Amino acid sequence: MLLAMENAISMTVLASRSGNAEIVGVVDLTNKTESKPIPSNLGMAIQFVANASVLGYDVRSAMVFYGEPGTPSLRARDCDRLWAQFGGALLRP
Repeated sequence: MLLAMENAISMTVLASRSGNAEIVGVVDLTNKTESKPIPSNLGMAIQFVANASVLGYDVRSAMVFYGEPGTPSLRARDCDRLWAQFGGALLRP
């Protein structure tokens, strides 16, 4: 069941990768404030959250909102998994 759910999320994300996204819950560790990254699309939002820790951000509380209202948000672990699974394909139109 979990695998089917992950596959459904993966397919939804791939289909929506060029759509708008919003990231919340990212903390800039340099000045200890919440940062508001502005990705241009969902694929870039996933890439940012998946790689943000090496850039000096804490993403343990990060959430990526995309799609229609009611679409499940993505957490940092989801972004890590999606970036590892699809990588650059998420950035292609």
